[in-house]
Parts: sequence; C-alpha cells; structure tokens
Amino acid sequence: METSEVLLEVKNLKQYFKMNRHFTVKAVDDVSFKVYKGETFGIVGESGSGKSTTGRSIIKLYEPTSGSVQFEGHELVGKMSKSTSKLLRTKLQMIFQDPMASLNPRKTVMNLIAQGLDIHKLYKTKEEREEMVYEMLETVGLSREHAHRYPHEFSGGQRQRIGIARALIMSPSFVICDEAISALDVSIQAQIVNLLKKLQKERGLTYIFIAHDLSMVRYISNRIAVMHRGKIVEIGLSDDIYSHPVHPYTRALLSAVPHPNPAVEKTRKRQFYDGKDVDYNLGTYHQLSENHSVLATNEELKKWQSEI
Repeated sequence: METSEVLLEVKNLKQYFKMNRHFTVKAVDDVSFKVYKGETFGIVGESGSGKSTTGRSIIKLYEPTSGSVQFEGHELVGKMSKSTSKLLRTKLQMIFQDPMASLNPRKTVMNLIAQGLDIHKLYKTKEEREEMVYEMLETVGLSREHAHRYPHEFSGGQRQRIGIARALIMSPSFVICDEAISALDVSIQAQIVNLLKKLQKERGLTYIFIAHDLSMVRYISNRIAVMHRGKIVEIGLSDDIYSHPVHPYTRALLSAVPHPNPAVEKTRKRQFYDGKDVDYNLGTYHQLSENHSVLATNEELKKWQSEI
C-alpha cells in the first residue's frame, strides 16, 4: 500500500467550534490519514463522531482550526493561491447526504448539473453545455428528458443520481461521499453504491466514503477508519477491521450489524461501549500490522487484546 501514490494527506487536522466563552466543541481532534490514488477510504462512526465534519473540512466548507491537508501536493489549509483554489473547486467534489436539501428547488436539473461548468466557464457554446449535461445524465442512469424537470419531480434515488452527476461533470479525480446513501431505501442504496463502483472503475476515481452502515462500507471500501469523539480510534484494511477488530468501540459497532441468517441472528450478542473510562488524549497509535493501527495506551491495548 505504501508504494501507491498518495493523492490526499491529512495531518493533525483539528476542527473546533466555539459555542461560547466557556465551551468549545472539538468536532475533529488531531486526525491524520492518507488516501491513495484509486482507492475507497471509508470513515465510519456514530452520529456526532466527527466523520462528516472531517469531509467538510477537507473540502473547505469549514476552514480548519489547524493542521494540514495536502491534495496532489498542494496545501489546502490557510490562504490558497488562485491555481490551488481552482484545483480544489474542480478536482475535489462532494456528494451530500440529503439529496433534496442539496439541490436548489427553483432550478431545473439542467442548470443544477451545469452550475460548475457555468462558474468555471468550461464550455464554448450553449449546445456544448447541453450536450455535456445530457451525457452526464445518461452516465448516472437518467435520461435526457429529465434535464428540464425540477428536483421535486424525482424520487430520492433519482435525486441522488442528480447529485452524483453534478459532482462528476467537473471531471474530478477525488470525490467525498458524505453519507450519500443513508437517506435512501435499502434497494436504492445498493443501486447507488454499484453506480459509484462502476464510475470509479471507468473514471479512475478516488473516494472518501463516509457512512454509519458498516456492511455497506465493507462492500465498497479498501481501507476503513473508525471515528469516535473526533478521533480516529482504529484504522486498517477492510479485512483487518472486520475480521480482527481490537478497539472496543469498533467491536461494539460490528456487533450491532444484523446478520441475514436468522439462526446466526438469534445468537448474535450485542457489545456495549460508553468509553467513560478511556481518555483518548492519553493514547498513542499502536501498529498491529503493516496497515492496521489502534489508538490506545499500553495497558488498554493489553486489556483489549486479552478480551478478544
């Protein structure tokens, strides 16, 4: 894995929100990871763990409090040059969680998808603009006729396809999928994930896939980071996380995944983790194998390994 080309490197990223004079929310607290070209990097955790904030900080919807985010060797934190800003706005795109809230209800699908093309003036004629949108609609499994309708005329799955088309029309190399399937029915989720995998293969895309559905993350991701209270508590290859989880929070998350076999489901035991007796600030990252590490103190690591 280390020999692969690093497309995005996040170092000591912090995103704090000051609520008042006495209280600050540490939404993302000292997070570091690398994303390699062509892979899907999954980020999982419960609501409020900081995973969506991490994605939004990378793409600068929030200005990070501190740390470093390097994309293709360009630093994105702090003041950016014109060329770096253009690189960020074109090569990095995001697919949002709620397909209805992220689409302007007053615009037609044609204008919604072409918004990035309009801003960056990436076409010469009106006909070329229309053709690019039609082509993108067909790529995501919609038809040309849909271009002149409004978002409320579509189902949730179709709206998410419009969101994907809007992100991909800029020909990005990197896409952050922020819970892109959580608002959809299960059957539609599978369609969207398969579409994302197909587009990744065809276009050589790199994804950060943020979700709390562990079974879906396993299906799409090469590597997974588990987040809790703004920290990455465990990170590793998909198989490492699913077959050899060490952190009790990871094990608790996995124990909550329902099993399709009723006989196995009947005997499934839930594990609970409140983390009250664990101070993440005292822990360091312990390398368990080449690609698998966990945040713990020496005593915690011994205890957790003895429990497995």
